[in-house]
Amino acid sequence: MCEVQGQIVVIGAGIAGLAAAHRLLERGARVTVLEASGRVGGKLLPGEIAGARVDLGAESMLARRLEAVALAREVGLADCLQPPATATASLWTRGTLRPFPKGHVMGVPGTASALAGVVSEEGLARIERDAELPRTEVGDDVAVGEYVAERLGREVVDRLLEPMLGGVYAGDAYRLSMRSAVPQLFQVARNHTSLTAGVREFQAKAAAARQTGPVFTGIRGGIGTLPLAVADSVRARGGRILTRTPVTELRRTPEGGWRVRSGERELLADAVVVAAPAPVAARLLRAETPGAAAELDGVEYASMALVTLAYRRAETDLPQGSGFLVPPVDGRTIKASTFASQKWGWIADENPDLAVLRTSVGRYGETEILQRDDSELVEVSRQDLKAATGLDATPVATLVTRWDDGLPQYPVGHHARVARIREHIAVLPGLAVCGAPYDGVGIPACIASAYAAADQIQGDLRGVQQLTANPVQSLHGGAGE
Repeated sequence: MCEVQGQIVVIGAGIAGLAAAHRLLERGARVTVLEASGRVGGKLLPGEIAGARVDLGAESMLARRLEAVALAREVGLADCLQPPATATASLWTRGTLRPFPKGHVMGVPGTASALAGVVSEEGLARIERDAELPRTEVGDDVAVGEYVAERLGREVVDRLLEPMLGGVYAGDAYRLSMRSAVPQLFQVARNHTSLTAGVREFQAKAAAARQTGPVFTGIRGGIGTLPLAVADSVRARGGRILTRTPVTELRRTPEGGWRVRSGERELLADAVVVAAPAPVAARLLRAETPGAAAELDGVEYASMALVTLAYRRAETDLPQGSGFLVPPVDGRTIKASTFASQKWGWIADENPDLAVLRTSVGRYGETEILQRDDSELVEVSRQDLKAATGLDATPVATLVTRWDDGLPQYPVGHHARVARIREHIAVLPGLAVCGAPYDGVGIPACIASAYAAADQIQGDLRGVQQLTANPVQSLHGGAGE
């Protein structure tokens, strides 16, 4: 069965694929989105526990980049945007919950005093030595953990940087690329001999810019409602979204278009946007661009699980704030917990008798913990929550959501890998890629990547060039993100 020509096919209906389709439809294209699973949204997943609406994937998005908030407004969610009810979080370290430090950039302080109470006296003295050390060259890229440890000591990495980056990437700070994972910090390192002095200058510029409003925002009903609304808008504009339609083959046609096969279904397209995870993209691109496929084969992923627990509110007495992060060096099982009912006012308003929490487990290289069954993950989460907060009540409901190979890793040299992928793809007209494997794992980053891909296949390369040179930092939205 061969369908009509003159269309653009988007492969993948996560937020990146849906955003690309939305942009293309705005520009007058005819679009079909093909999704292998039975739903849209990818890692953005709305759910329910004990009758309460919750997120079972990402729960907030950076508000100070325009892409995600603007898209939410465009698809009718303007009145649903809601910042966290509290931005106060904690760090569970050395046996107690401590206030999360202020005065740092992604865990890197401008002064030693900013980390007082989190690192030892020896660690604070080591931070002070940064001003006396010779310049540390970062070259084209460097592991963020290695660089920060060389400038400020390992305690800063192990006690603060690791839990923050673990919340974003489920990664290892000593492997993660500073250029791709924390690009703002990379620019500081490039331009300053002293890291702490560079951070202070960065903070001063940010203060002078007088950005107002929340850094992060959520959506009433959950961030998982965003892809649903974008999908509705895509359909309303005439786009088609076909779920349970895995693409099995992608080939060029003699006429210069593309043949997209899914089982017995075949579509002919003028252009294709591949918005799929790296392993799927590699498989689809291997026949036409083996170089790009080989690079995509090299993208590693980390797995994680989210444990959501609902308690009777009368039986809980949680500390104030949105939750806490856990440094891996402390040897705990969970890496973070979000007090969802305290962080999101809409959850508390809709469910006044419930207290909803969630924990996250699993980092890059950790396989044993994720091999445990759901009941074991719930039990270790309860044990850690009791040790951290004293919570000893029995939950009225629990739910484990597993994200196997959910987070692409950005090791040193990731930016160069992305540039090579795009160089291979550039010789094939009407083809673009987008999504979390490339320019940032956060929601605004994925949307920016989608818009750049949509523009690329319509002849505008500026977005792709800008993102390749300057990826979007995927900041942490608070404990348990």
